[in-house]
Amino acid sequence: MIDSEVIKGFSGIDALALFWFALCWLGYSIYARKTSRRRPCLSSIMATHRKAWIDSLLKRNNRVGDAALLGNLERNVSFFASSTLLVIAGLLAALGSGDDIVAVTDNLPFAMAVTEHGWETKLLLLSTVFVYAFFKFSWSLRQYGFASVLIGRAPIYDEIDKDAAQQFSVHAAQVISRAAQAFNLGLRAYYFSLAYLLWFLNPWIFMLASATVVGVLYRREFRSRVLNALEQVIK
Repeated sequence: MIDSEVIKGFSGIDALALFWFALCWLGYSIYARKTSRRRPCLSSIMATHRKAWIDSLLKRNNRVGDAALLGNLERNVSFFASSTLLVIAGLLAALGSGDDIVAVTDNLPFAMAVTEHGWETKLLLLSTVFVYAFFKFSWSLRQYGFASVLIGRAPIYDEIDKDAAQQFSVHAAQVISRAAQAFNLGLRAYYFSLAYLLWFLNPWIFMLASATVVGVLYRREFRSRVLNALEQVIK
């Protein structure tokens, strides 16, 4: 339970900033998920490439390279998962130094006065963002482990009928895509956590940064040059 005194340091503008932050994050997540079903984006294009990858894998007797590629993906997720635990530990340790942090930030430009209880509330909320990210990263890691098992048992294309090969290819690619999606959600939490840091200085700047993150994510997922290049490979 959070002490009621902690909530006292939470001003009206802070509540508005937090609402805007949640609206940006959740709103963009819902928009991206629904829009990806109607138009090309990084997640939908990469899902197509993963399907093609598994199709090619089934026609190879040697899958060492495929296992190495999947292992590289797992290492990337593992790095973020372990780093997130360190961030959470640091944030929890900072909870006992609220008075020192307030003294430092009071002298920074554009900083608005915040009580020690307000800082504690913001640190607790930031910790929940990284806890969410850790759960996404750890779930992504487990799903990549499932995909490793599927690659290990992948049949030889010539030894099964085409319908069975197609079915295996579709479902194996879906497992990898779901792992990638969980990893992407964890990364998205990192993007928004960078905007969140500005809340410790000024809630208005924090709201502007949250909207900026939405713009950056939209451009990268729906308007980026790499998306265009990935589409051209399919064509």
